[in-house]
Amino acid sequence: MQIDIIAFNGVDELDVIGPLEVFRSAARIDRDLSVRLVTHQNEREIRGAFGLRFVPDGTWQPGEADVLVVPGGGWAARAETGAWAEYRRGTVLELLRRAATGTSIMAGVCTGTMLLAHAGIVGTRPATTHHAAWTDLAETGAQLVKRRVVDDGDLITSGGVTSGIDLALWLVARECAPGCADEIAERIEYAWQPPSAG
Repeated sequence: MQIDIIAFNGVDELDVIGPLEVFRSAARIDRDLSVRLVTHQNEREIRGAFGLRFVPDGTWQPGEADVLVVPGGGWAARAETGAWAEYRRGTVLELLRRAATGTSIMAGVCTGTMLLAHAGIVGTRPATTHHAAWTDLAETGAQLVKRRVVDDGDLITSGGVTSGIDLALWLVARECAPGCADEIAERIEYAWQPPSAG
């Protein structure tokens, strides 16, 4: 399984780093999994909301990923960079529309869900996002669910900055080798609720 995490200037660092660590840890256990940090255009460096600089692994290409993880950042503040700015610019929305036609699972971390919603991917389906954007999400027509992770099959969303770790563990538990997610959660000392626990 190929997992791509898309990054853009102003992205919330933890929305990227949390899932990235979980997925790369899973790749050490389940050799059928790999993860890349990608951008929507050829960029040598991305700067996060708090100044962390990311060097992407490559540029997103249609059909290469089985899973596309979309982080957020800057939505509530209506920041000049981040998810809000990408929504206003529209380029990432078009990429997400294209990705949805050939990607098995679309996943939104925090206000990354807002980008998925505005790209028309969420529609009226159940989804969640950061609490500061609950009203915005509901206004798109989505069925707002105030949970840490909402799994609707080929659409998985999570609410809050640290929820990217939960989303990644959830996906690993669902798609990878048995016990893989539990092993990672124990290593990083992170309490989480497996999918089987409801």
